[in-house]
Amino acid sequence: MASTPRTLAGSAAVSDGPSLFDTTLRDGAQQEGLRFSVEDKLKLARLLDGLGLGYIEGGWPGANPNDTAFFQRARTELDLEHSQLVAFGSTRRAEARVEEDSLVAALHDSGAPVICVVGKADSRHVEKALRTTLDENLAMVRDTVSHLVGLGHQVMVDCEHYFDGYQFDPEYSLSVVRAAAEAGASIAVLCDTNGGMVPSMISRIVADTAEIGLPLGIHCHNDTGCAVANSLAAMEAGAVQIQGTMNGYGERTGNADLVTLIGNLETKYDLRVLPAGQLANLSGVAHAIGEIANQLPQARQPYAGRSSFAHKAGLHASAIRIDPDLYQHIDPAVVGNDMRMLVSGMSGRANILLKASELGFGALTRDQAGELVELVKAREVDGYSYEAADGSFELLLREHLGLATTAFEVLFWQASSHQTGQGEVITTAVVSIHPTGQGSGATTVEATGNGPVHALDQALRGALIDYFPQIAACHLTDYRVRILDDGHGTDATVRVLIDTEIDQRITATVGVGTDIIEASWEALSDAYRHALVCGGATAPVSLR
Repeated sequence: MASTPRTLAGSAAVSDGPSLFDTTLRDGAQQEGLRFSVEDKLKLARLLDGLGLGYIEGGWPGANPNDTAFFQRARTELDLEHSQLVAFGSTRRAEARVEEDSLVAALHDSGAPVICVVGKADSRHVEKALRTTLDENLAMVRDTVSHLVGLGHQVMVDCEHYFDGYQFDPEYSLSVVRAAAEAGASIAVLCDTNGGMVPSMISRIVADTAEIGLPLGIHCHNDTGCAVANSLAAMEAGAVQIQGTMNGYGERTGNADLVTLIGNLETKYDLRVLPAGQLANLSGVAHAIGEIANQLPQARQPYAGRSSFAHKAGLHASAIRIDPDLYQHIDPAVVGNDMRMLVSGMSGRANILLKASELGFGALTRDQAGELVELVKAREVDGYSYEAADGSFELLLREHLGLATTAFEVLFWQASSHQTGQGEVITTAVVSIHPTGQGSGATTVEATGNGPVHALDQALRGALIDYFPQIAACHLTDYRVRILDDGHGTDATVRVLIDTEIDQRITATVGVGTDIIEASWEALSDAYRHALVCGGATAPVSLR
């Protein structure tokens, strides 16, 4: 059921909003543990352009070989439809001629039509970090901007440490913006570089700075947890550009999350910031970028997160059965997401009925739902958790309804590890299975792996693949272990969750036990049972 977007009091109909400036490839790449290859950057740029962002900051050409190579390849390999490519760099060096500065030359040589130059906007940083005079810093901004504008570029100026500098010496910070305006900059981007601001501070300082008359942008870090709120406050105070990163990537606590910002701007402010029809691709693009970045998805990320429209409480479920909008601020489909019902000991019949319907079991009776509630509660006492294990819950549901839950019978499994005299650890697993409908024969496969779980996975796949070739498209994507008995040490009960992807859909299965290998096997074998039974292709290929 679609929701009506909420707007600011007195807002008009849908209108064009601020331009969006993505710095995932540059500022986002400064996140701890994150590194993009040139190929990664090209892929990301295409995704960002497809979504429809106004500007894509590709990096700092001349400062490192990776970014220089990216801009070289971008000339011939990037055909951007919606976005303009931006090269980032610094002002000229102190006491140097701009025409002789190699890093400024590299900005022009990058071929990027737009250049974003960073300049110090805090008098303390000028004197202590740059070790130059306040007047020389202003000259560095003027010379660099006017030189690049003269070469035909659109030039933006990132005013670094602007808000901290303004609080210390407002007149000097304002003079940096005036210098950028006098030199021909198209916009001054006010940066909360240390991420220490809150919305009321941002609003006041942006409003004061707007009186200069140069269009303003905003660049926020998230050290106070307010980067998105600060960006919106800046927009309300007059900023016409918002900078951020997809999924909030960035150093320390990250940058303003463009995913959340886009969702808010389009659905709460009624501002058009993406091309028509692209908002529905928001979640998909966010997840695709996460895959390239090799970052785990943020389940609780607003709008795009797997949990952002997930409901657990029975009271919520009862209301949602009547009208989904009663406990959702928008229709998840608007941003390309889905509503999910979670099943746990807190669930009531409504949760079970909605979850069963979501899984395609619409004919469940209230009595059956009640029995399943009690079954789930009893299983949770033993350590099972189904709110994050949809695959195992679907198998439990099928078993309770008397439906098929397996396409094969496990006759035997074993995993063992030993260390050789040379110190090498070798892990071997043996799995013996009997596919349903294949007489009395058995298939036994031995395999080695990187640890017992991997070895068991390889052996089970090897035993199944000839009978069920479709499992070739089934991939285990995540493995998590949680100790359930605090203080029990190595004999504690553990819960294992395994995520499996097939046809771009991820399903989780759960296993529990005092033996971590046994619990892992339960989750692993259930992953393949679910893929075969619930994927709609249970009949094995006959080998006779």
